[in-house]
Amino acid sequence: RGGYESASKCFNPTDVEVDVAGRSFLITGANSGIGKATAKEIARRGGTVHLVCRNKERAEVAKEEIVTETGNQNIFLHILDISDPKEIWKFAEKFQNEHKLNVLINNAGCMVNNRELTEDGLEKNFATNTLGTYIMTTALVPLLEKAADARVITVSSGGMLVQKLNVSDLQSGNGPFDGTMVYAQNKRQQVVMTEQWAKAHRNIHFSVMHPGWADTPAVRSSMPDFYERMKNWLRTEAQGADTVLWLAVSAEATKLPSGLFFQDRQPVPTHLPLAYTHSPAEDEEKLMEKLEEFSQKFKSVSPG
Repeated sequence: RGGYESASKCFNPTDVEVDVAGRSFLITGANSGIGKATAKEIARRGGTVHLVCRNKERAEVAKEEIVTETGNQNIFLHILDISDPKEIWKFAEKFQNEHKLNVLINNAGCMVNNRELTEDGLEKNFATNTLGTYIMTTALVPLLEKAADARVITVSSGGMLVQKLNVSDLQSGNGPFDGTMVYAQNKRQQVVMTEQWAKAHRNIHFSVMHPGWADTPAVRSSMPDFYERMKNWLRTEAQGADTVLWLAVSAEATKLPSGLFFQDRQPVPTHLPLAYTHSPAEDEEKLMEKLEEFSQKFKSVSPG
């Protein structure tokens, strides 16, 4: 929290005092934590908000709260599990036929501490954090390309700084399984994906960010020891969401190059000095090739 408080002294409040009526935002993992805090702030500014959530009951409660607090009726709910690649493809196809989209916010994530497989045989963290984010983004790129001032923001984590990209074991099947390190590897993968997308799609502004360590349900459940030690120093959900909001609505964000990693409204390095986490370009390209292979495997061709 201290880091946020000191950084925020340099923020320009008018950056986020904008009316985004008529613009459409899709937020994954939007029923709690940073996703919900972001949705609320966008709704306050008049945006149309699509909440993509896994749990119907919790999602309906969150939607009700957002509508009540902001008075914005343009809040739509979509029930989808981001660890299910086939369902993401189906969702994206339907969404493109029914809605427009200006800003995609990839916020859904998980940190599962034991190696669990989904019904598709995918390791759960990889399926949600990496492949789910990849498919959601690539499936919606054609819709975003039609929009004015299109943006994609992915909520990563500073934990990725301890990981070098590893394309040889995407499903973490080799050696002992450490959920925290697998999560950090997924978050490194998100940074690489963002950089690659920025090169491939020049009409869309891509960014990836570290929200700082915030007091969210996800941190409480997946990192209980860390939470107990740090709870008095964690950021609020709104502080964690501040840079997501800034990247989603401010004119300043898109003056900076596409593909950067942000913390507290500033681009920051994606590698620590002497950490040896840089990867050769071919590894980064290989990640994208492998994700594309995975994603096509789950894409069903709809009749006609």
